[in-house]
Amino acid sequence: MSNKSNIDMSGVTGQSPHTFHIPVMGTGFTIDTPLKVAKYGISSVVSLVDDLLIEQMRKFHCQKSGEPYEEITDHDEDARARRITEYLNLLDLLVDRQVKALRASPFQKGSEITRYFELLPDCPEKTAYLEMLSTADENARSAKQADLRKMIVPGSIDVNIMTKLDRSVFRNGKKLPLEFNDSMSALRGFAKSTLASSIVFSAGMNQHLYTYAATFSDFLPVGTKSPRKKITLKVSDFRSAIIQGKFLAKRGLWVSEFRIESGLNCGGHAFASKGYLMGPILEEFKEKRGELIQTLHSMYNEARAGLSLPSMTEPLEVRITAQGGIGTFDEDQLLLNYYEVERTGWGTPFLLVPEVTNVDDSLLKKLCTAKDGEVYLSDSSPLGIPFWNLSSSGSEEARRNRIALGKPGSPCPRGHLALNTSLTEIPLCPASRSFQKRKSEEIRNNGFSPKQIVEETAKLVLKSCICYDLGGGARLKNRIDATATSAICCGPNITNFSRIATLEEMINHIYGKANLMTNPERVHMFVQELKLYVEYLRKEAEEFSRGIAARTPKYFEEFKGNLLEGIQYYKNMARQIVDEKRERFLSDLASLQKQLELITVVPQPQPVPA
Repeated sequence: MSNKSNIDMSGVTGQSPHTFHIPVMGTGFTIDTPLKVAKYGISSVVSLVDDLLIEQMRKFHCQKSGEPYEEITDHDEDARARRITEYLNLLDLLVDRQVKALRASPFQKGSEITRYFELLPDCPEKTAYLEMLSTADENARSAKQADLRKMIVPGSIDVNIMTKLDRSVFRNGKKLPLEFNDSMSALRGFAKSTLASSIVFSAGMNQHLYTYAATFSDFLPVGTKSPRKKITLKVSDFRSAIIQGKFLAKRGLWVSEFRIESGLNCGGHAFASKGYLMGPILEEFKEKRGELIQTLHSMYNEARAGLSLPSMTEPLEVRITAQGGIGTFDEDQLLLNYYEVERTGWGTPFLLVPEVTNVDDSLLKKLCTAKDGEVYLSDSSPLGIPFWNLSSSGSEEARRNRIALGKPGSPCPRGHLALNTSLTEIPLCPASRSFQKRKSEEIRNNGFSPKQIVEETAKLVLKSCICYDLGGGARLKNRIDATATSAICCGPNITNFSRIATLEEMINHIYGKANLMTNPERVHMFVQELKLYVEYLRKEAEEFSRGIAARTPKYFEEFKGNLLEGIQYYKNMARQIVDEKRERFLSDLASLQKQLELITVVPQPQPVPA
């Protein structure tokens, strides 16, 4: 049997055979997920929002692993970037150590290397493993084991920056230079780390941030090889992909992955489009993939010429992946096989896998029993973007308690969403006590009627402290702060799962070897997204008719038209749905089409000129 001293890992390259990744979830739910899954070849994404939580988790894992720890305080120079760099370096070190130990472990029941291969989907590596198990000759078996050790590829330790979270930083009342903004510091922290992985940009384009990325050499290819640090764009449609891709290409930056996410059928913030549905969007990417790559390749080479760099004969790799509401093996296979995406993202179901994500016990129980209505698209986010929320979370209970005590608003311990300057020169977070107190006074003194004051105040106090409380689960589970309150941003898919699962069980579910679904009435992921869009449009139309939605009749006409086109598209592609589910799929489409056709918009009467 092979042992560590006989293992030659030189030249081990490639990508993990796993066909799914674990997306970023909140600020804390996947903050250390790489330490739990990367050694098994599973890629996951770490949020770079909360640098205090990052520092706390670095201390926690240094103590746990016996690594030296020296605190980086808020007052230290470039503290945010340095905290991120040191934490990512620690993850890199510990995962590398785990993988070396896994490769050296014996092929026996319960060992790490056995678990690695048992978790794989059907693939050449899994076939080679099964062949090894059936080999009787000891020498041949040992040779096959040596080959298997060389096939092991860890999952990627990717990171996420939500580009809209680009708070300016003030010291002693003075604004610091742009590179100390939250997102710029986070990018710098990743760029200076030892990781060879991807940064996922989400929530749209940030020109300053993208331009800043071009100043770091790790984002540039070495010869004809891909950059050490890659760029992934999370996008909701093809137009966004090509606009952002061109902007980056002009600056000598290559997009290695376009990660398509449903506009509404996802967790966290929901970036609703004008009725553009996931199926037609995926179809457009499938049809125009070659055009996208060639367009960006041409612009990329022009930028390289301007930087006195040699031209790239062939385009670098581009991967198309998809995520948002996937719940079954059949849906996963539809995305991989028909739409030809390279990988799918499974997020919300992993919140019920304690060995993978940070969810405290109290919240875990609530997730297991969550029903429609408890998981809702809320106005909780201080960013003013629809946000998936759980009404029974500790964070929501704390918010309601503060209102009942006559002290609405959060103490705002970190202020990463302090972006509002409508009341003060130094930005405040709309969920903060300071903002809500000032805004409440403005509402009372603004000449509103008593009814309007009640309505405006009710909207004001809906805002939650999500930048800090989304890390509450990690602080509670790892005993960092026993007083933390947890917010959670699970998608609506959580109501279809109602029991805690192991990593093996969840992976078997993804690969069609088990079924963890507990809601027999669950609709197809495409139908669920359409349903959410119909509900979203109905709500917007009602608000417009009451004069509280700043929309135009043309907006509603376009939105409705896009949804009707999407329904027709789904009717035409229904043959791709497995036989026993096709009739239900078409029936659900017909029902939602009727609901959509009943939505009407009554234009507001225009004031008559004097």
